[in-house]
Amino acid sequence: MKEVTIQPKEAGQKPLHFKEGGLHATTHTPMNEKIPKSKIQAALVGKYGNKGKKQAMFMKNVLTGK
Repeated sequence: MKEVTIQPKEAGQKPLHFKEGGLHATTHTPMNEKIPKSKIQAALVGKYGNKGKKQAMFMKNVLTGK
């Protein structure tokens, strides 16, 4: 997995660093496939552990927006 950096959009914000494909690895989904909604919902509830829940929240709130 390679590390990705998102540059800040406003002054005073820090850049975000994360490893690409973390949620795919946690949910056991191949990188070339889209993660099914059922697995995303399960990760948000915590069925893939605390790490999966955090990754799903990051994807939902930061990567895809509101």
